[in-house]
Amino acid sequence: MRARPRAAVLLTAVVTFGALLVPCAHAASEVPRTAVLDGVRLQRTRARLHHDPGLRRALRDLTARADDWLGQGPWTVVDKPRPAPGGDVHDYLSQAPYWWPTTAPTADNPWGCPYVQRDGRRNPEVDSGTDRQDAEKVFDSVYDLSLAWYYTGERTYAEKAGQILRTWFLDPATRMNPNLDHAQFIPCKYDGRAIGIIDFSQSYTCVLDAQALLATGAPGWSAKDRTAMGKWNSDFLGWLKNSDFGGQEGAAANNHGTFYDMQLAALAYATGDTALARRTVLDARAKRIDPQIAADGSQPQELARTRSWHYSTFDLVAYTRLAAIGRHLGVDLWSYRGPDGQSVRKAVDLLLPAATGAAAWPHPELEFHRYAASDVVHAAADAGDAAAERAVPMLEAPPGGDLWALRPAAEQLDSIAG
Repeated sequence: MRARPRAAVLLTAVVTFGALLVPCAHAASEVPRTAVLDGVRLQRTRARLHHDPGLRRALRDLTARADDWLGQGPWTVVDKPRPAPGGDVHDYLSQAPYWWPTTAPTADNPWGCPYVQRDGRRNPEVDSGTDRQDAEKVFDSVYDLSLAWYYTGERTYAEKAGQILRTWFLDPATRMNPNLDHAQFIPCKYDGRAIGIIDFSQSYTCVLDAQALLATGAPGWSAKDRTAMGKWNSDFLGWLKNSDFGGQEGAAANNHGTFYDMQLAALAYATGDTALARRTVLDARAKRIDPQIAADGSQPQELARTRSWHYSTFDLVAYTRLAAIGRHLGVDLWSYRGPDGQSVRKAVDLLLPAATGAAAWPHPELEFHRYAASDVVHAAADAGDAAAERAVPMLEAPPGGDLWALRPAAEQLDSIAG
């Protein structure tokens, strides 16, 4: 799972400082057609930057992150040491994070097979030799850079975001094939697994929103780029809908299923299939909320994990982002109540004592970070949850600063590594 916070190195401090003091020069009038973020809200926020000290502080944190990306990448799937099991270097490859070798590698058994599962304990070898870490850098960097361009008008941010997108998704020599056939493979056991779809579903919707921001007139992101990226998104959506792995992930009864629906709805909306997007959000009421959230707001499948706090907040990232997509489609997921009173609102409220520091989290958690819940509490507060509104001033800001005011859509704020 990705962790948003990172160290920042200011490479364009003079330009950034100026951008904090004057309205951005590009001031595109077009409202971004974002899938999760509220484009109208972003536009209004940008107009208020000059007059709001709190927004300017958040912008300093955002541009620090964007500046840090300027000297990194671009990344590509073709530079991994070994191709995916199918032999195509353009296929994305990742390794199951909680599976470990049982013997020392030998010439006859180079992986140390067989592998066994240790839930919540990440095998460090998954971060070398596959595409997982590079994909996360692509997702994070493009989002930060596109937002920074949108709010400052600094073309360097947009040009870097465009370079990263073209290298990973579009250029024939370096592009990724639009499938996840070899995600979260287990050496000597599976060439790929359906649950590997979570590698993309947890963060790729940020890339969709980044593309929508760049489409409002970003330098270095051409009409040809937009068309080609739209084709990649359509092909990936087709794979999600029609592949056996997609069907398995869509049937999952925990955070994997919630994130699958969220990614499916966002891709459908971004590629113009609003009927599929709306149907997916509507179906989530009986398909996700009713069986996955208990009457008291707990999420039993997530509480069963060794990192129950992480997975409870993580699943709610998917729910709150799905609710945000629903807003574009006339569906109010926040107001839904299941037959036993189940609701996304109640699930967020259950986290509030631990999120505010008022009480300890009473379930197993290998690495508790209070700030992991901050974004989902913000989302509930914005949706009119009075208890969440009262909790907001007591939230712990994540490392790198609280960016909610500039990108009001929940993200995973804590790391699953470690």
